[in-house]
Amino acid sequence: MSSYQDVTQLDTSTTNKTTWNLHDTQWVLSLFGTAVGAGILFLPINIGIGGFWPLIILACLAFPMTFLAHRGLARFVLSSNNKDADFTDVVEEHFGVNAGRLISLLYFLSIFPILLIYGVGLTNTVDSFIVNQLGMESPSRVLLSGVLVAGMISLMLGGEKLMLRAFAILVYPLVAILFFLSIYLIPSWQMPNMAFPELSGFAKTLWLSVPIIVFSFSHAAAISSFANVQRGHYGNDAAAKSEAILKRTSLLLIVFVLLFVFSCVLSLSTEQMAQAKAQNVSILSYLANITENSFIATLGPLVAFIAITSSFLGHFLGARESFNGLVTKQTKLGVKSADKLGVAIMFFAIWFCAVKNPSILDMMDQLSGPIIAMILFIMPMIAVFKVPALKKYRGKSAYFILFMGSLAVLALLYSFIK
Repeated sequence: MSSYQDVTQLDTSTTNKTTWNLHDTQWVLSLFGTAVGAGILFLPINIGIGGFWPLIILACLAFPMTFLAHRGLARFVLSSNNKDADFTDVVEEHFGVNAGRLISLLYFLSIFPILLIYGVGLTNTVDSFIVNQLGMESPSRVLLSGVLVAGMISLMLGGEKLMLRAFAILVYPLVAILFFLSIYLIPSWQMPNMAFPELSGFAKTLWLSVPIIVFSFSHAAAISSFANVQRGHYGNDAAAKSEAILKRTSLLLIVFVLLFVFSCVLSLSTEQMAQAKAQNVSILSYLANITENSFIATLGPLVAFIAITSSFLGHFLGARESFNGLVTKQTKLGVKSADKLGVAIMFFAIWFCAVKNPSILDMMDQLSGPIIAMILFIMPMIAVFKVPALKKYRGKSAYFILFMGSLAVLALLYSFIK
């Protein structure tokens, strides 16, 4: 059982398995906390640039995409004959050893780029706060990024369970502050441009925004552990209970995030969104920089820091365990040696990326979003049509998820050839 499972495993002896209970609620919050990170803080910028109508269409698609895709991945994990199987084990069971290793590599690559994004986002958030809120000169980017990345990784190495518990608690104030900011911005809402855009440009904007939606609402890194805990907790009822928990998680994410996105988009012009993208900072850091309101200037960067850091810790744990599994199965290295190698490689890769400061939005829609789509959208749906145990799940929703995942992957190919 993984460390994530150890952290989130609850005392189940007194849990009522037929009704909603504390176990289920805590899993909703855990999955919500995994999803709330850099993607949500940059989502208003990417969608806002595209205009009002793409925002409306994507808002309608967000819930079915999020819920159905994560439900499909949970069903995939639960389809194993081995009750203790994790994602890698299930993949090898259904697709064979060689294909399993390839998919396991893609699984690692679906998590690792997120750490690169968070390294860049955290560095830019702190740098922006130092310059704009503290009125100091920008520090050496090499030094600042190195200290921040080393600090976050040191927290994980110093005590994973303690850190994950601490940041799980931070979900509550994070939700409260972001909700308050969403409401606080309502008086500054402006009437959007309601003119319908030219059809070809509109369709292209929608298409290229799909990877951002995939990335922003993803909590795939926690689904394998989540499904395994539910299997141990609920037995034969694990699939039904997992679906109920995932549905509430998706609803909470959609309502909460879309309120935040709409509030930000309606408060800023398209030109301001473009400026925020050019500055490569989150929407909260940009709002803090352009407003004289001390409340937003203080809380904006703080919320961005908490959201990015907490999500970094969860994804680092997933990437670390995934890397260890890949290396130990492919080489003769032991778990401890593989772990040390993995931590060193990830530290220098994240640090290098933070120093180079590539566009966060480009990394989301050209790299991380499409790779997540392969694991979260496409692979489980292929299994639905290949694996007898999943045959009962064939239907319209499977085709919908397969189609949306294909759009995200094609967006990656388009970015390479355009």
